[in-house]
Amino acid sequence: MESPTRRVEIIPAKRRAMILDWLREHGATSIHELAVSIGASVSTIRRDLDQLTEAGYLERTFGGALLSTAPLATFEMEPSIVAEFALTQKRAIGAEAAKRLKNRESVIFDGSTTVLEAARSAARRGLQLTAVTNGLDIAQALATAPGVTVMVPGGTVRSGFPTLVGDPGKGFFASVHADICFLGIHAISGNLLTEASLEGAAIKQAMIKASRRCILLADGSKFQMPALFTVCDLSAFEEFITDDGVGEEQVAALRALNVNVTIVPVDRGATGGNGKDRKASPPAVAAGVKS
Repeated sequence: MESPTRRVEIIPAKRRAMILDWLREHGATSIHELAVSIGASVSTIRRDLDQLTEAGYLERTFGGALLSTAPLATFEMEPSIVAEFALTQKRAIGAEAAKRLKNRESVIFDGSTTVLEAARSAARRGLQLTAVTNGLDIAQALATAPGVTVMVPGGTVRSGFPTLVGDPGKGFFASVHADICFLGIHAISGNLLTEASLEGAAIKQAMIKASRRCILLADGSKFQMPALFTVCDLSAFEEFITDDGVGEEQVAALRALNVNVTIVPVDRGATGGNGKDRKASPPAVAAGVKS
């Protein structure tokens, strides 16, 4: 039986992200199963499911729930839930991405939660970098790293998100010629990358144009129906780094598109989300290489 202390310590946003993680990995589930897995009371889980359903994340079933099968094209997770969702996967992807960086490189860090983990990993490596980012949380994470010069391009703060969009930031990137860009994305649909907001799509397009090499960082949950606005297609990226939650069919489709994919194994037992102990992850592997 879970202790009352553990239940109190899990903040609502983290608990709801854990619910979404569980459903993404296991599919439809019951309230009782979620309560046991997450370590919360049945009544707490029921309230969480009601709120997640009302916000458009879930569809309720008899005694349980499943992920919404047809999210709206403009649907975005609440920032507090985004910060906790698939966090172990994001950290693994970020750590792998940081290995691509070299001393004295100039790097564009897109304002996304997965790219934030790449920035944190880069800071821990102690590299000398010039970093340009529209992510206020990324700028903060890099600001105290010795040897990292941080530039914030300006713009308007997106409502509810620690991200700058629009001008002057968008125009600023027209004069930038960075060595590398780490980019996150809202949705991957075949070869198409999309965003739920027009300003978000526009700033990402400007970042891609401003860099010599682009690497896409996205966990397996990003494979979904297109969001409202097109950013680009996968051919814009030198590499795509994702986690081992990506299905075999999706990997095969990426191979068919001649996309250079690196799949990062994830120790999901570290999350405590499903109570399973897992062995240490082996090194990342390439799933396909451009000719």
